[in-house]
Order: sequence, then C-alpha cells, then structure tokens
Amino acid sequence: MSNDASSSRLGRSTRLLHAGAPDLRGGSGPVNVPVVRTSTVRFESSAAYADLHHRRAAGERLATYGRHGLDTHRALEDAVTALEGGHRAFLTPSGLSAITLVLVALLSPGDHALVADSVYSPVRRVDDSLLQRLGITLEYFSPSQDDLAAKIRPSTKLVYLESPSSLLYEVLDLPALAAVARAHGIPVATDNTWGAGWFYQPLALGANLSIHAATKYISGHSDVMQGIVVTDSAALSAKIATAHEALGLTVGADDAYLALRGLRTLPVRLAQHQRHATQVAEWLQGQPQVSRVFYPALPSDPGHALWQRDFSGANGLVSFAFEEGVDARAGEQFIDALRFFGIGASWGGYESLALVASPERLREHSVWTGTQPVVRLHVGLEDPQDLIADLQQAFARVARGVELAAA
Repeated sequence: MSNDASSSRLGRSTRLLHAGAPDLRGGSGPVNVPVVRTSTVRFESSAAYADLHHRRAAGERLATYGRHGLDTHRALEDAVTALEGGHRAFLTPSGLSAITLVLVALLSPGDHALVADSVYSPVRRVDDSLLQRLGITLEYFSPSQDDLAAKIRPSTKLVYLESPSSLLYEVLDLPALAAVARAHGIPVATDNTWGAGWFYQPLALGANLSIHAATKYISGHSDVMQGIVVTDSAALSAKIATAHEALGLTVGADDAYLALRGLRTLPVRLAQHQRHATQVAEWLQGQPQVSRVFYPALPSDPGHALWQRDFSGANGLVSFAFEEGVDARAGEQFIDALRFFGIGASWGGYESLALVASPERLREHSVWTGTQPVVRLHVGLEDPQDLIADLQQAFARVARGVELAAA
C-alpha cells in the first residue's frame, strides 16, 4: 500500500488489512509476509556489518542479530503502529513483559509513578518483587475519586492507567487525566488490551504509550503469548528501545506471524464479540440473582457516557455481581455448572470463558465495596442463545443449592 498522504484518508479496516503487507517482487508475491526464522544475520562485507550496526545504534529499525527480528516481526510492528497511529511498536514475550518493559524503561531509583488502583493485578507483583527493590515507588490512586494533580510529586515520572479497568470495567476520562499529566511534563502509559487498538485509540486521546497483551484479541485464537508496546514519539521510542535491547526481549517469528494473521480479522471478530456480549449482558440485567452487570456498552453502566465519547465499540468481557448475601461458594458452583464456558484466566480467543473474580483483586478497586461473588465472563463466538441457556441452567442450579442450604 502506498505510504503517501492519500493512504491516511482510507478507512481504518483498509489500512489495517494492508499495513505491513509484503511488496511484490519480480511481478508477484505472497498475500502474507512469510515466516522468517533466523538466529544469525549474515552481511555481505565487513563494511556492511559495521555500517548496519552503527545505523542500528543510532536508532534505525534494522536487524543485526536474530533477536532483533526480520520481515515477519517488522510486518507486525508496522501493522500495530498503523492501528494505534503511533511512532513505533516493540514486541515482547507476554503482556506482562510489555508492562514491565515500560516501567523499567521510564523509571529509575528514586522515581515515583501514579498507577490507577484497578489495573491488571500482576502490575502489583512487579511492584512488590522488582520495582521496590530498585528503589522505585508506585502509588495507587482512584482516577474517578482522587485529584491527580494533587498527587503529583517532583519525583513523579509516569502515570499508568487502564481503561476500562480490569474486572469491573471502570471507564476513565483519559483526555482529562492526560491533560493533567502533560501540564506537569509526565508521560502517560495505558493498558489498551480491552480496546485492542480497534475500539479505543489512547494515543489520539492524550496517552503517550499504549500497551497490549496481544495474547488476547490481537492474536484471537488462544494460541499465542505476546505483548506489544506502542509509543507516540521518537524520544519515547529511544527509551523503550534501550531497555528492550538491554532486557533481551524477543518473540519467535511463528508467534509474530500468528499475531499478524489474527490482527487482519480483528474488526470482524470484535464486532461479533460485542453483539454476543451485549445480548448476554442485557439478559443478565433481568436475572433476579444478579445485583449488577458490568459492561460499559449498557446505558445503565456508570461509565457509559465516557465509553460513548471515547470508544467505538465494546468487546466480549462481561462481569456481574450476585445479589447481596450470596456467599463465595455459590459463585464457584455457578462456574462449575456451566457447560459451554470454559474455566480459564485469559480471554480474547474465540471461546467463551468464566471465572470467579478473586476477592483480593476486587478489593484493589476503590470503586468496589461489595462482598458478594463477582463472575467474569468472556463471551465468545458461540451462538448467544446457547450461552444464555447455559447461564440460565447454572443460575437454576445455584438457586436449588441455596434453597437446600436454607431448608
């Protein structure tokens, strides 16, 4: 696809499908970039070896060793950069490694970072096990209840967000938060796994780094572990590149190929996930055993107005809280009674999954004050009526158990 100004006027789906596509050579070529596997890069001469190493050290995106990736990796990087409207993309072995890369690249001993309290929970493990040992302080705050500006210190070097939040999908006012950080010269990083770069474009809303667990919707088939960091400027790209090189981060060419293949169908898969999840969420709202449904696309959701303003759609994640008085065992019984929902901690593939949210993780969210079980569903691509029937029979089984316990 041409890189001239006219390409920017194309539809997003068109740009996504053609970004990173291989050039035709000798009059023909493949649709997809081939899988290029190598551990060693050869050079035509000593002068070429020295020249390429010098240019790479100066910041050019060149491969002088297999760890740096070749054609397959470059195609995925280009496609995700185009998806996000960013400056450069960096591939990592997992979503958590992408998060850790950003934290280590941008924070030094003595630095302070402000982190939304409802972020992906393993961020806290990185804090406890690594960052504190390095003399870095992470302070958790509620973006909807706290004054961000009042919490900024002279040593604050990063604001780290996730919208919608993990488990309960609290939608943050990213433009407002980013404006505060920008006024203090502080970069903003945000986890964009929920929106996958398609339904949500945080760089356009003021964030400086967008982080993905490509394990989820980008790959889309539950068969890849991968993370991606997208930057908005050459200055941030240089910082991320330095840490990326020092940590020796890389992904296999086969995984890069699978993520790129998944990326091409991202819009149609997400649209189907949204259609199915909306039906399930609306049905859950009418169930007597449910006290609240967490899904930003519902008009009743507290974050619905912000979601309408900043997002172009919703994915397959739906959480719900049981009615007050239901104990944790009932949540487990509900999960165990499901037939079409697998029990699994990840999401973003074609299949439906269910999991009881850990009470410890829920307590990390300052907006949550309940004590009843919360179930997180990933609504997949199965027929939604079959999924609703499955949920219905699981609720019935829980109700029978409650009746027997009360007898």
